[in-house]
Amino acid sequence: MRKHRLRLVAAVAAVLAAAGAGTASPAQAHDRPSTLADLAERHGRYFGSATDNPELTDTAYTAVLGSEFDMITPGNGMKWYATEPEPGVFDWSAGDEIADLARRNRQRLRAHTLVWHNQLPSWLTDREWTADELRAVLKRHILTEVRHYRGKVYSWDVVNEAFNEDGTYRETIWYKTLGPGYIADALRWAHQADPHAKLYLNDYNIEAVGPKSDAYYRLAQDLRAQGVPLHGIGLQAHLALQYGYPATLEDNLRRFSRLGLDTALTEVDVRMLLPADAEKLAEQAHWYRDLTAACLAVRRCVGITVWDWTDKYSWIPAFFPGEGAALPWDEEFRPKPAYAAMRQALGEG
Repeated sequence: MRKHRLRLVAAVAAVLAAAGAGTASPAQAHDRPSTLADLAERHGRYFGSATDNPELTDTAYTAVLGSEFDMITPGNGMKWYATEPEPGVFDWSAGDEIADLARRNRQRLRAHTLVWHNQLPSWLTDREWTADELRAVLKRHILTEVRHYRGKVYSWDVVNEAFNEDGTYRETIWYKTLGPGYIADALRWAHQADPHAKLYLNDYNIEAVGPKSDAYYRLAQDLRAQGVPLHGIGLQAHLALQYGYPATLEDNLRRFSRLGLDTALTEVDVRMLLPADAEKLAEQAHWYRDLTAACLAVRRCVGITVWDWTDKYSWIPAFFPGEGAALPWDEEFRPKPAYAAMRQALGEG
């Protein structure tokens, strides 16, 4: 293992030295004979990236986004604050821009997200609701948004981050007012609005088998037994080198598959304590390779999405000061060792 690690560190150092010499430009990365999406397609998988509206004016960025990936996810443009900023007043401009981009690039769209406790408009959070009132608001929002994008999306993250780390329900506006049944209701309404979209529950820190992923497993069992239209579980896979790799990921994916559910790695990034160095980048590459291999090993793991593809537009530094370098391309759009490692896992050549 140590010899393997030393060889990997040496290889990474060589890659970084070449990149510093200017030998790994965005154009050269682009000139490869196959993309991540091409390689994933050979296995019946997709390979996607999140994106967000402000960066779409960066033409060098959109060139890679439009060619390397076959699935894109709007990072913010379909969340509640953006789509229903006033009660019953809907604004589709941000979401439509990304949906139109996907259509032009012949990419599919993972729509994100209908029901979450964050990024809600103040009109929703600044007052008390009765259960009947809030249920009507939630139903209207889901039906209206899903109908607007009907036929344009591959899947919806219907409910996002419903559980605490210990497997208890998160005390959100939805849970406190409506009880746990809001999840089944949301799935039913989304299915009513677009019967062809795949419907997911999505969360972080559920990659490994543990209390939080166990809670999703039990919920999924219950929902399936009730005939609720749940099609998949999204494992966000926001990982950090300092906390260790989720070694039971593949086992976890398999048990959800045995329930008849698809799984997907939906928001992948692997952050580190800065500054980055050759050893950290080698370890990160190893994790990206293992994540990719785990998905390929489980038939119903349908694809992987990185949470944007370049460190230039990563959310990590703003939320985790002193951490970053989490994505497969650096801030100059040069591919990092993680990119080559994913290609290796996908069977390049």
